[in-house]
Amino acid sequence: MNTSATTRSRPSRAARAFGYTIAAVVNSVLLYLINVRPGWRAVPFLTEDTSQVLALVNLSLAAGIAADLLYVLHDAPRWKALGDLITTGISIAVLARLWTVFPFAFDAEQWTLVARTVLVVAMAGSAIAMLVDLVAMTRHRTA
Repeated sequence: MNTSATTRSRPSRAARAFGYTIAAVVNSVLLYLINVRPGWRAVPFLTEDTSQVLALVNLSLAAGIAADLLYVLHDAPRWKALGDLITTGISIAVLARLWTVFPFAFDAEQWTLVARTVLVVAMAGSAIAMLVDLVAMTRHRTA
């Protein structure tokens, strides 16, 4: 029986920082596209009810930007798990609000079913991610 622990290596610090920077840039571009130009109203399947979820969507994107920029400075495993836990919690709030408001108008009924299914899968995946982050936080108490 082999009792040695398998060690997973993380990408280099530079590679991780680059990834965090790219993620922050993508979220910043999304914030601009949604709120400035062309704006969410340019998307043909979004209804006026989108305004009811916009604040949470913006909060989620802004939290992602803030977390990624903080990770560029310091991304110890426990710190990153905490940040991911917070941002994923916000994402679940967005997904729940999207489910409740459902600001989508599709030409074909099957797209409504697809969208609802995607929301359920995303909520389930996010809940699992939160559990993983909680475990990671407890595993990395010394970080």
